[in-house]
Amino acid sequence: MGSEARAGQRAVVRRARRRDPGVIAAVALGGALGAPARYGISLAVHVTPGTFPWGTFWTNVSGSFALGFFLALVLERFPPTRYLRPFVATGFLGAYTTYSTFAVETDLLVRNGHLSVAFVYVLASFGAGLTAAWVGALLTRAAPRLRRPPL
Repeated sequence: MGSEARAGQRAVVRRARRRDPGVIAAVALGGALGAPARYGISLAVHVTPGTFPWGTFWTNVSGSFALGFFLALVLERFPPTRYLRPFVATGFLGAYTTYSTFAVETDLLVRNGHLSVAFVYVLASFGAGLTAAWVGALLTRAAPRLRRPPL
């Protein structure tokens, strides 16, 4: 069987998994837990209009770190599971982090004449988010692997 045929079969399997009710339930449950976590942070961090949106910034950066850490942990150290990655990465962290709020806050800063704050917010968010994901994955990879004692 050629590599194109194998790639086609893998694509069919991935599409079938996406429609698996268990995977959909895992994503939904993760999202149901991640969204209130994000909301709790937004209540805890007060932001004055026209200033740097620290609540969303720290939520997205911490979520990026957690995503890097978690994916490196799951993909490199544990056997594959069907529901863990959709539950945590797509569901919980997908709902916990928020691109839509980031976009709305950036738009409001620009519309209200706070261009420099918007510019710094965009650069800091992307830079810190990518760095946090990289550091999370790096820390997972750098941690010593626990070995089972011989029987």
